[in-house]
Amino acid sequence: MVKRILVWTGVLVIAGALPAFAQARVEITGFTGWTFSDGVSGDATIGADGNIYDRIDPKDSGNFGFGVGVLVNDNAEVGFLYNRQLSTLLVSGTSEREIGDLAVSSYHGYFGYNWGDADATVRPFFFGGLGATNFGSVTGTILGQTRTINSETQFSTTWGAGVKIFPSPHVGLRVGAHWTPTYIKTDAGGWWCDPWWGCYLVGNSQYSNQYNLNAGVTFRF
Repeated sequence: MVKRILVWTGVLVIAGALPAFAQARVEITGFTGWTFSDGVSGDATIGADGNIYDRIDPKDSGNFGFGVGVLVNDNAEVGFLYNRQLSTLLVSGTSEREIGDLAVSSYHGYFGYNWGDADATVRPFFFGGLGATNFGSVTGTILGQTRTINSETQFSTTWGAGVKIFPSPHVGLRVGAHWTPTYIKTDAGGWWCDPWWGCYLVGNSQYSNQYNLNAGVTFRF
């Protein structure tokens, strides 16, 4: 349900923006690439196989997605970006074990800036966005027992840069990279004391990071 709300929110934002920017250009991009992922650490746990596990990560794997951007002037851009990574959930410690297939999907509205003239053949760009990342459910069999880990959706941001190359006015190539840190949890980091506020417990936030390298085709209208 959360995923559907995020997707439709992005679609409605873009649809609502189009009448206001009737003279603006619209860019639609489909892309694919590779994601380098990391997860989070936790308390050491002795598994049923006798090994000690203290970390959980998505496995590095391929990704695909699409983006819709509206250029509100020659350089500024607002849009929606969807990315999906087809991965595997790993647990590690004294040993490493694959639990099951894991889909990681991200949904972000973004603001971007494009350098150069509107009709330039080569346009470097940068963007930053807010949204959410969904870690899909995982089903795995360990020592003869099949169990399912429920899906989880968390707040995330995304930050990226790259270059657009337009050999023709309406079709181009987009190559870029973006980083998506997703908040997962906060661990107690210890006590901090000062003479004004006294002593209080501080935490260490942990994020799951996806580092995406992508290339795709952009259609400009």
